[in-house]
Amino acid sequence: MKRIVLLSLLVLTATFGCDDDFINLTNKEELSVDSFWQNEQHATQAMVAAYGPLQGYNGSKWTFFEEMFIGMAFKADDILNAPTHYGKSIADFTHGTDDITFTSIWKSYYTGIFYANQILENVPKIESLSQESREAFIGEAKFLRALYNFQLLVLFKNVPLVLNVPVNSDEFYPEQESPETVWQQIVEDLKDAELKTPESHQDSHTGRATKYAAKALLAKVHLFMENWQGAADKFDEVIAEGGYQLNANYEDNFNGKGENGQEAVFEIQFSGDRSNGNDERHPINFEAAPGALGGWELFYPSDWLVEEMMKDKSEGGEYSDRVYGSIYFDDPNSVMNGPSEDMVDVPYADVKDELTNPSYFKKFVYHFDLNFYSGINVAMIRYADVLLMYAEALNELDKTDDAIDYVNMVRERSNAAPLGPMSKEALRTQIRHHERPVELAMEWGIRWFDLYRWNVGATAKESIRQTLIDHDKPNAENFTEGKNEIYPIPLSEMNKNENLVQNDNF
Repeated sequence: MKRIVLLSLLVLTATFGCDDDFINLTNKEELSVDSFWQNEQHATQAMVAAYGPLQGYNGSKWTFFEEMFIGMAFKADDILNAPTHYGKSIADFTHGTDDITFTSIWKSYYTGIFYANQILENVPKIESLSQESREAFIGEAKFLRALYNFQLLVLFKNVPLVLNVPVNSDEFYPEQESPETVWQQIVEDLKDAELKTPESHQDSHTGRATKYAAKALLAKVHLFMENWQGAADKFDEVIAEGGYQLNANYEDNFNGKGENGQEAVFEIQFSGDRSNGNDERHPINFEAAPGALGGWELFYPSDWLVEEMMKDKSEGGEYSDRVYGSIYFDDPNSVMNGPSEDMVDVPYADVKDELTNPSYFKKFVYHFDLNFYSGINVAMIRYADVLLMYAEALNELDKTDDAIDYVNMVRERSNAAPLGPMSKEALRTQIRHHERPVELAMEWGIRWFDLYRWNVGATAKESIRQTLIDHDKPNAENFTEGKNEIYPIPLSEMNKNENLVQNDNF
């Protein structure tokens, strides 16, 4: 989906005057508050704009990765940041209240909420829309508003809940709402979204949210709320009705070949397109790749993650496909494609002596769909994640044998030996600290969100700080409980809005 950026949906028409005679002239080439919101094309433009902040509030590939991705991922235990590059204060828990990483996340997601609210207020007024189209736009906008609010709530906890387009100066400075109220609004939006969002979209709109993306996100929200039965019921609907399958080749989730395919539930869309001023690319291919292959080495797999990867083996004792597809490491069968278009698969042994770190992430370091930087989509929810979350919910409902079956579906896709019988407690640990990090390592904030929910939940509660220490994350001792579980409200927002209250200990 090519991103259409609407700099403003509310552009005033120009007025010119001469003496006592006033002539109002409308520039027909310019959208205005009166000329927009007239037809389905306008609604579609607004909807595409509402997806735009997933790539960053300003559409910059640098905002997307070097700010938002870092803010989503670098606090977790699966990533080791290169200390000479961006993100050090985030990874070390020494940041203040004005870091650009979480500030960009805040700005991006509230921009998305603003666009979604515009759709929700104006699409019902478009008389030329069929009822079916109107409902579909409303459902999709509610999905996006719920998604943005969900990410904000987990990352900042105490956030304003904005449900309308501001109409006066006071409404531009909202107070924070209780987390419980925001959770309930997210659930309400997603319930509406699953009823109204289409099951699929025509090819030109592939990648937009569907009914099953809404169900999957609602199930994940139930998981955060420890509503195990609600989560299991929704995951079951996604699995039974959504038509998803695991890609036969694990790497197709990250090399561009599986984009918007059978394993993709919801992805951030990139195309590599640079026409007409577009820049539909991100730089993950260069950020992750070793310098020996022309990369920048911004971050690496953590030592703990690599140790877990080394345990992930087939029945014959070989490393699983997801190990070879996730990391570049000292093994005769480990190869990396390289970030540039002229690269071919490079065996680890060929560049071993030139490497500055023992291992590297391999995900997204491919030249498929590439125009120097990467045009590969970045998954937010994929089917393997759904299966593992479903297994987690089933296990907490004391359906451990059934849960093991779903874990094994994910393992067997990558030729990892199936799990045998185990206790509820053992499976919980296996899912939390092996299956999810090994399958989903480095993917869009998933590991940090997992650590957060296991910390705030009442079921087998786990301290983030202790987990980071146990997994040998550098500078984990800087983590202050009651503070670093969330980000501060960005200083720039505090300075603009006197109604905001800073999070504790910042």
